[in-house]
Amino acid sequence: QVHLVESGGGLVQAGGSLRLSCAASGRTFSSYVMTWLRQTPGKEREFVAAISRSGGSTYHADSVKGRFTISRDNAKNTVYLQMNSLKPEDTAVYYCAAKETRYSGTYDTALNDYDYWGQGTQVTVSS
Repeated sequence: QVHLVESGGGLVQAGGSLRLSCAASGRTFSSYVMTWLRQTPGKEREFVAAISRSGGSTYHADSVKGRFTISRDNAKNTVYLQMNSLKPEDTAVYYCAAKETRYSGTYDTALNDYDYWGQGTQVTVSS
């Protein structure tokens, strides 16, 4: 089992940047593919980005491609989401999630496949 804690959210003006962190504790972090997703009240969860166990493969949703970057540091048991050129429509609670897998080079964009979730961090982008 792995325990996830997000941090780094806050209030930022449109065009600004934030870096979210998701710290993991528990079993071997490098055994997990990781994802970031977001949710606003009354809406479905939205996939944002995913990263393979090694960090060598990543995938970003079209809505954030070119602005957000997912990365990980397995030595620090942490996955990051660098968010640049933020827009008001990026306002949401951002969550990280983990899924254990034996496949090292793949990521997973299906949110229902993930087993462990953090508590979320609020990101608010003002216009």
